[in-house]
Amino acid sequence: MPAFIETEGLSKDYRVGPSEVRALRDFTVNIDEGEFLAIMGPSGSGKSTCMHLLGCLDTPTAGRYVLAGQDVSRLDRDGLAETRNRQVGFVFQSFNLLPRATALKNVELPLLYGATPRQQRRDRAAAALEAVGLSDRVHHLPTQLSGGQMQRVAIARAIVNRPLLLLADEPTGALDSRTGVEILTLFQQLNADGINVIVVTHEAEVAGFARRVLRFRDGLLEADEATP
Repeated sequence: MPAFIETEGLSKDYRVGPSEVRALRDFTVNIDEGEFLAIMGPSGSGKSTCMHLLGCLDTPTAGRYVLAGQDVSRLDRDGLAETRNRQVGFVFQSFNLLPRATALKNVELPLLYGATPRQQRRDRAAAALEAVGLSDRVHHLPTQLSGGQMQRVAIARAIVNRPLLLLADEPTGALDSRTGVEILTLFQQLNADGINVIVVTHEAEVAGFARRVLRFRDGLLEADEATP
């Protein structure tokens, strides 16, 4: 059975003035269906570049990337956007919620781009909020929510399109330790429900919630190991 994610020699170079920066070099890995994986490394190690490529936010300079059977490494900007909207959900350290929109309206936002009918949008957004334990906060504004609740709204927004892959970039960075554990436990639950989860972090405690860790340094994959 083919892997859910396959990369072969994936590389990304950036030009900064007269210099060329090799942000990611020869990244080759297989990630099976149903994995919860963490990507770790110090600043400048290549982990964010790796996330951008896996999330179809950028195109590689060289190499091959297959996501759920589709070779996305050669897609143009429109093709990447379509794949990203259909198959990938994103969660970031800053919650990126619209301040004057309710939790329900914030979660509905990705469905607007797909021209989903109004009632279906509301039903799916409400179901996503229920899935993250916020069925009693549907009509609250972000200013009426705690940091953990705002991150749960952001997660509900990320899963409302029923993506195959959930990418989280430092998702607990703006949260206290206890709330961070609650969010990571929620990721484990979503993974158990069938969503593939990849968390980008520099914290060993966060990576400990995943089943597998990829460690980067200087643009290279340094280690690929199972968590205890």
